[in-house]
Amino acid sequence: MRSPKELTRAEILRAASNFRWTRKGMKWTVIVGDRELPARPLVLEAAGVPPNDPTNSHQAVEILRRLGFETRYTREQPEIRTEDKKESPETAKGLSSILEIVAAATKEVPDSAWRRLPTDLAKNVDHYLYGTKRKDE
Repeated sequence: MRSPKELTRAEILRAASNFRWTRKGMKWTVIVGDRELPARPLVLEAAGVPPNDPTNSHQAVEILRRLGFETRYTREQPEIRTEDKKESPETAKGLSSILEIVAAATKEVPDSAWRRLPTDLAKNVDHYLYGTKRKDE
């Protein structure tokens, strides 16, 4: 058994040729030839150390990069495909800021509804929402 930090490119290539991995969802992977393999398990296999070795994924990735291998990070969440993504009505209309969205929404409110609002609404919003004591005008 040797330290994973002492591995050579040839040892990684040799381990990759016989490497079998059935689990899915590895975050860090390495490209060896035409295969994408999990980075940490491959490094541990090449070094001949047990799976409980203290070498973490980030250290394994650095070892592989130092040896000239391409590494990749895969997110846990599945990627959202663009054709499945729906635009909100605000975005579809070209509204980009919150002020534009509020302005567009308030245009739809009739004048008669605006006239029914209390004149002290801004000052006593807590009174109208939660029933707290009104502030004197």
